[in-house]
Amino acid sequence: MTPAEILATGIRALGLALPDGAADRLLAYVALLAKWNRTYNLTAVHDEAEMVTHHLLDSLAILPHLGAPRRLADVGSGAGLPGLVLAVARPDLEVVSIEASQKKAAFQQQAKIELGLANASVHCGRVEAMEPGVQFDAVTSRAFSSLAEFVRLTDRLVGREGRLLAMKGTVPADEIAALPAGWRAAAVHRLAVPGLEAQRHLIVLERG
Repeated sequence: MTPAEILATGIRALGLALPDGAADRLLAYVALLAKWNRTYNLTAVHDEAEMVTHHLLDSLAILPHLGAPRRLADVGSGAGLPGLVLAVARPDLEVVSIEASQKKAAFQQQAKIELGLANASVHCGRVEAMEPGVQFDAVTSRAFSSLAEFVRLTDRLVGREGRLLAMKGTVPADEIAALPAGWRAAAVHRLAVPGLEAQRHLIVLERG
C-alpha cells in the first residue's frame, strides 16, 4: 500500500475523525521528514510507508486518551513526535514542542511553516531551562526518559489538574513503582497501533 492508503486505513482502524485536510498535512510532514532525513538522520526509520505506521499512527493512537487540554507541551519531541502530529489533528490545541537538538528543532520549525501550523511553536533548548510563563494542561513524551525523570523535569510545567502522558513500549512496572511522592499512575492504556506489532502503552500520570 502507498503511504496515503496506510494512513487512511490506520485512521479508520483507530476510529478517528480528523479535520479536513489533516491527512494531506500529515503526508506532507512525512515527505518532508524523509527529505531531511537523507541529510540529517533525524530518525532511524527511512521508508515513508514505515514512517506512517511507526510515527504518524503511533502518535495518533493517543488521541482518544488526550482529553480536552488547551495547552500541551511535547518534551524531547525529536522530529515533532507526537507534538506536531497532534497539532495537525487538533487545531484547537496549542502545542509547544520542546527539543534540545538544533537540527531537529530546525526541522520542526520548517515543518510548522510548510504545514501552516499556527497552533504550534518550537522551543529549542533543554526542558529544565524553559520558562513557559503559563502552565500547561498536559505534557507528552515519547520514549524520552524514565517516568521519575519525566516527572522531575516537567512537574513545574503543569498545574494542579495537569497530566503527564508518557508513551512507552511495554508497561514499565518498575518505573511506575518508582514514581516520586505526590504523583501516581492514574491510567495505563494499551495502544493498538495499526500495522505495528510491537507493544505500545500510554502511561497517564496525575498528582495525588
